[in-house]
Amino acid sequence: MPRILLVDNGSLRPQATLNLRRLASALARATGESVEAASLLHSHKVPAEQLEGEPAVTLGPLAERLAAEGVTELVIVPFFFGPSQALTRYLPERLAQVQERYPNLGIKVTAPLVDTLSGLDLRLARLLADNVREVMAPRKMSERQPPKVVLVDHGSPVPEVAAVRNYVAGQLGVVLADEVGCVTYASMERRDGDEYRFNEPLLADLLASKALAGHEVILAMLFLSPGRHAGEGGDIAEICDQAMATSPGLHVATTRLVGEHAGILEILASRVAQGLLGDGLLVELPAMGKATRPR
Repeated sequence: MPRILLVDNGSLRPQATLNLRRLASALARATGESVEAASLLHSHKVPAEQLEGEPAVTLGPLAERLAAEGVTELVIVPFFFGPSQALTRYLPERLAQVQERYPNLGIKVTAPLVDTLSGLDLRLARLLADNVREVMAPRKMSERQPPKVVLVDHGSPVPEVAAVRNYVAGQLGVVLADEVGCVTYASMERRDGDEYRFNEPLLADLLASKALAGHEVILAMLFLSPGRHAGEGGDIAEICDQAMATSPGLHVATTRLVGEHAGILEILASRVAQGLLGDGLLVELPAMGKATRPR
C-alpha cells in the first residue's frame, strides 16, 4: 500500500511544522488514508520541546526509514504553490539517492497546489477571496472607496513560480470582481540582477507608489504557514509598518495565510487522489531507479 507524505520546504519556526502536522492529520481524516508530515529541509533543527516533544522529520531520512520497513511506493503531495527548484531539482535528486539504497522503492510526486497545465481550477482563488472578505467585513470598507488588493508572495528565482502568482492574481481579480478597487500582485523580495526583474514590483515599492497613496490596501497573503516572513512580527509586517509610517493615509491590512483556511484540504485531497491514480504527476521515479518526468 502506498504511503502518503505531505511535504513542505521546511522552516526554523516551529509554527510551520505544527501547521503542517495539523494539515496532515486533517488530510488523513478527509481521505481515509495514512498521511505523514515531512519537510525538505531546516525543520529538523527546531528543538523538539518547541514541537510538543516530537522532533520534526525531513523527507530523505523518512523515505529511507519507510523503505527499510518494506514500503515500496511513496506518494508525495507538495505543500507548495508552484514548481519551485526545491520540487523540480532538490527533491528528485534527494529521492534518487534513497532509491540507490532501496531500488524497489517507487516514488510519485503530485502537482503542487496550482497546476496551470490542467483544467481551470478556481479553488485557491476562491479561498484567497474568502480571506480578503474576512478582512473587509468588520472594517466596513464599502462605506469608503473599495480597497485595493495586493496578492503578495515571497518572490522566487524561478520565472515559472512567479508566473503562478500572477496567474492566481488574475483569477482572484475575476472572483472578487466589483467588490474591490483592483487586484494586483507583488513580491516580498527578489535577487539582484536584471534576470530576476520578473519578480517586480516589490511590495515595499508598490506600497510607496502614488497609486496606493491614501488608500485602504489588503494584502492577500500567498503564504502557506507562519514563518519569519509571514508570521507575527515577520518581514511582511515590517514592510507594512514602514510603508504606513512614511505614507500618511495609507492603511494596510493582511489576510490570514492560505494554509490556515479550511478550504486548502479540498485541494490537497484531490492531489492525494491524483497521486494514488498516477494522474498529472509532477515527477515520477519508478522502482529500480529509472527516473521519468512526464510533465
